[in-house]
Amino acid sequence: MFIALVSCRDKASEKRIAELESRLAQIESNKQAPAPVPSATPEAAPVPEQKPEGPLPVVEFNTTDHDFGTIDEGKKVTVTYTVKNVGQAPLIIQNAQPSCGCTDPDWTKTPIPVGGSGFVKASFDSKGKPGINNKTITVTANTWPKTTVLKFKAMVTPKPDGANGPTVK
Repeated sequence: MFIALVSCRDKASEKRIAELESRLAQIESNKQAPAPVPSATPEAAPVPEQKPEGPLPVVEFNTTDHDFGTIDEGKKVTVTYTVKNVGQAPLIIQNAQPSCGCTDPDWTKTPIPVGGSGFVKASFDSKGKPGINNKTITVTANTWPKTTVLKFKAMVTPKPDGANGPTVK
């Protein structure tokens, strides 16, 4: 009786496989016939951003790269990038997105007037980050282009073994 069940299951499986192969053949034959491609519709196609009309702010950073040099693991270090609006409209920094959770950004939240200055600050926590670290902060503003990438690096010296104190036996 067990063999009969297996053979019934095999027949059911064979039938299901035949149905799937038939559907696959049908789908493949439909691909050969010209059909509208869903991604070709204006709604599905990504529209590249265009430069806005009118006067725009222009962001100028004192530097876009910073090197902390060699630091000890566990140390928190901070760099402040100075930003100046050299454009023709108030500058609004909308976001500063770090490349990882070990970096905590802060930035000027109020509009920066033409000729005015602001900041983007990055605090890096080196805990658990021994070795060479290259991090970024993507700054989004009402400029063209909309994003600017700020970078910093640090060589983090690992904690020596036993840095948490002597082991009690």
